[in-house]
Amino acid sequence: MPLTTKTTLEIDLGALEHNYKALRSLIAPKNKFMAVVKANAYGSEASAIAKRLEELGVDYFAVAYGIEGEALRNAGIKTPILVLHPQAGQFSALFELRLEPTIYSFQGMKEAIESSSTRKLPVHIKINTGLNRLGFKPSEIPEVLQLLTVSNLDVKSIYSHLIASEDPDSQLICEDQIISFNNVIAQFEGAGICPDLLHMTNTSGIINYQQAHYSMVRSGIGLYGFSNGSTTVNLKPIAKLSTVISKITSIEKGEVVGYNSGFVASAPTKVATLPIGHADGITRIYSKGKAHVWINDQPAAVLGNVCMDMMMVDVGDIDCKEGDQVILFDHKHTASEFAEAGSTISYELITGIGARVTRVLLK
Repeated sequence: MPLTTKTTLEIDLGALEHNYKALRSLIAPKNKFMAVVKANAYGSEASAIAKRLEELGVDYFAVAYGIEGEALRNAGIKTPILVLHPQAGQFSALFELRLEPTIYSFQGMKEAIESSSTRKLPVHIKINTGLNRLGFKPSEIPEVLQLLTVSNLDVKSIYSHLIASEDPDSQLICEDQIISFNNVIAQFEGAGICPDLLHMTNTSGIINYQQAHYSMVRSGIGLYGFSNGSTTVNLKPIAKLSTVISKITSIEKGEVVGYNSGFVASAPTKVATLPIGHADGITRIYSKGKAHVWINDQPAAVLGNVCMDMMMVDVGDIDCKEGDQVILFDHKHTASEFAEAGSTISYELITGIGARVTRVLLK
């Protein structure tokens, strides 16, 4: 029997199914749905997540890098997979794995064309409508079209990304992006390139920008139970991160806890040491009382600095013992709330959960 840690990330596949169906209900029946499973399905377990979504009929997957798509193919996933950020020198390998790369630069275009000299190969074209990360600017589209029309590439989709679809104050910026994207689509159609798939919306875009649903939508964070504050869709967090109390130590006034005397007791108290630290994704930003965990449904504040493999919490007022469960986040005490205590966002917290944390799948 393999050894595991007492720190576990429970992944509720039933909640995943609920979220998928809730988000799919917001789009037209004819529209396609792309599930984003990059970064190990946002820190959970990509192969298990993808298998359940494939069973539910998802139309496409998206990963950030080719290595993530390769892992899904090795796990038996048959559904088309878009690689959002393919790296130079990998296009031929991606095609061999039946992965569909994004073309976001002229260098990538050149490499994809060379790979497709003897066969028609699928690609997706990324348009930079203002986010200024990847993609072709509208001014570059004539040159893009010139290259595509004499190539052997099969353009499966044209897509872009909204800057801040969750932020009402950014509505005008997002609407300008949609106008820009529509103009680019018209140029492609004028050149006779009319892919079936057009997509621009992420989870909050699905909720807030129905006019940008086009023929496919993308969702990542929403599948895992987060909607950036929207109350128009009922999503359930799929993950519960918990650990146990390894040791309880009584300390007196003036004694310290942790590296660099991160906590100095102003009165006698009890300290619980937990087997989880920044190597597991709970970084030092949660140190010195900025965050708390839940023990027997009571909050226990973090004491001192979070260590690589351990953290300490104040259990002076909590009836608990060694071996008791400790909850960092779940459906009740959410990852968003925990992340906010560290002045960060749920994306950063959940995608940073370390590989040694034991994954437990709940059907």
